[in-house]
Amino acid sequence: MDAHNFGLVGCNFGATAHERRRWVVPLNLTADEVLTTTRAVRKRLDLDRPVPRELILECAEIAFQAPTGSNRQDWHLVFVDDPDKKRALADLYARTFDQYINTPGPQYEPDDLRAQRAEFVRGSAVYLREHFHEVPVLLVPLARGRIEGAGVFAQASYWGSILPAVWSFMLAARERGLGTAWTTLHLPDEETAAEVIGFDHTKWTQCGLFPVAYTKGTDFKPAPRLPVESRVTFL
Repeated sequence: MDAHNFGLVGCNFGATAHERRRWVVPLNLTADEVLTTTRAVRKRLDLDRPVPRELILECAEIAFQAPTGSNRQDWHLVFVDDPDKKRALADLYARTFDQYINTPGPQYEPDDLRAQRAEFVRGSAVYLREHFHEVPVLLVPLARGRIEGAGVFAQASYWGSILPAVWSFMLAARERGLGTAWTTLHLPDEETAAEVIGFDHTKWTQCGLFPVAYTKGTDFKPAPRLPVESRVTFL
């Protein structure tokens, strides 16, 4: 595909990240602040404010600095802002979501923070399902090849070569006032989604479906988590 097919006509590919900073004033968060306040944003996505493609390129440029196995860099980020394609992907997400949301999940004791946050998380997820098609940009990260039936070594190596880049994109977006959320519920219809974005599903693996939008406010905080002592072992 050429630049037009990717929807990037008019973008200044020759500009450096520094030169493209005119598109946004960074939040100037510390590394720890970015790492502890990059949330799965749903209800606070600004559905009405366009996201400049140059800003997306800046985040992608940072994402592609992530480590990758044997320096293969076998990744591709597909950004979708065409309304019809967004609606098609959102419909695939909704199809599985409507089944998933009514499936009993893990059960926790009433005093467990996960139980206390369950209704909030559910409400946030329902909101995204209802508005997914309205998000300014949808991201579908791709990893080259397929990994079905592979052993643990191959699987860990494969995912370890794409997930750091995707997380880096989310962190870069947070620093620039953008919100994201990692979702995977469209993947039961992966083949149909591949047709929507124009990539051969036998040659590329989709790693998720991410809303990308400015956030309503930027004052995100660390989330409640289980005590670190309960999840760490020293040997």
